[in-house]
Amino acid sequence: MTTNAELLDRHRSVLPSWLAQYYDPPISLDRGEGRHVFDVEGNRYLDFFAGILTTSVGYNIPEITEAVQEQAARVLHTSTLYLSEPMIELAELVCGLSGIPDAKVFFTTSGSEANDAALMIATSARRSNQILAMRNSYHGRSFTTIAITAQRAWSPTSISGLSVNFVQGGYRLRSPFRNLDDEAFTDACVADLEQVFDMMTSGDVAAMIAEPIQGVGGFATPPDGFFGAMKKELDNRGVLFISDEVQTGWGRTGDHFWGYQAHDITPDLMTFAKGVGNGLALGGVIASAELLDSLPGNSLSTFGGNPLSSAGALATIRYMLEHDLQGNAKRMGDRLAGHLQPAVDSSATVVELRGRGLMLALETVQPGGIAPNTDAAGRIMEQARAAGLLIGKGGLYGNVLRIAPPMTVTEAEIDTAGEILSDIIGRLD
Repeated sequence: MTTNAELLDRHRSVLPSWLAQYYDPPISLDRGEGRHVFDVEGNRYLDFFAGILTTSVGYNIPEITEAVQEQAARVLHTSTLYLSEPMIELAELVCGLSGIPDAKVFFTTSGSEANDAALMIATSARRSNQILAMRNSYHGRSFTTIAITAQRAWSPTSISGLSVNFVQGGYRLRSPFRNLDDEAFTDACVADLEQVFDMMTSGDVAAMIAEPIQGVGGFATPPDGFFGAMKKELDNRGVLFISDEVQTGWGRTGDHFWGYQAHDITPDLMTFAKGVGNGLALGGVIASAELLDSLPGNSLSTFGGNPLSSAGALATIRYMLEHDLQGNAKRMGDRLAGHLQPAVDSSATVVELRGRGLMLALETVQPGGIAPNTDAAGRIMEQARAAGLLIGKGGLYGNVLRIAPPMTVTEAEIDTAGEILSDIIGRLD
């Protein structure tokens, strides 16, 4: 039997040192069933991070597995140089769900690539390389998206062809406006946006990109209507708004199918990836036909929207809709928060429970203040794994636990995870 330790030695020999792994020692996931995974040594875990919110429906779902197997037996790959019925059918479904009028979509293989494409479309349309992004943001690991990521730990270079400025966003705990109520907080951030325009740009900004709930940033969640207020200022200046729905899409927030819908707006462009294919490599950018068709020159995508990924995504989205996974995300998210909130209220180390639906986060601090407590976050992760529960980590200082199970999660599984985490939090202090 292959062991986790043996795989770690082989990994270190042939893969980059900057590929981070969870846990000490790291584990290798071998197979999954429902919301559970098994490592190569046979250990069973309840997966409450779902491949970074990617295994949206769960493991070994017959409807999805059968669709992928059927397509694999026909043709795996054709590229966009040929007509592809699975791609066209998926595009029709996605555009119809997007909420963007007269929508078209360009498929990619990842969220990084989708955001990169959105930036290319926006800067080309506006004839400007100026972009606004949010503080505490993360949009990918490509050369372009690193430039719009406001996380030093995830920014290996400052070199970019973009001129980027960062504005105050929804991460309230460390915001200078954190003591304001929702309306005043939003007004203060809009005022900051106005100053960024007037003080730091030449005026002809192409676009602002934002995650409705920041993912790697620790599920930082702004007040409802926050981006609606910001978009009014963008519209006044003719600036496009890109909603990065890589983590907030497909009903995960519970209250809405897309994160942007909490803000009473329609974005000019929207990107997606992760959960759309339940683990298959797929992303995309959606915009109006006028905007998407405006990109000059020829282009193609070798792998984006390939027949296998498209077939899997079609089955995944249909499963989501037929089983009301958005509604389940709302109910199960509220149930999990009900378990966790009392433990957080009693803790001196976990300062905040935040998020929406099945995007919940716990931020750890040094008792008596808000100084980050990265060690405590690490201990919670390790103790949860030892108890058979996998969760994620993030935040600007690596001190935030991210909890995002597949959206098919059951009440019993929520109760199990809630009891494990509440017990760990209760023993922290």
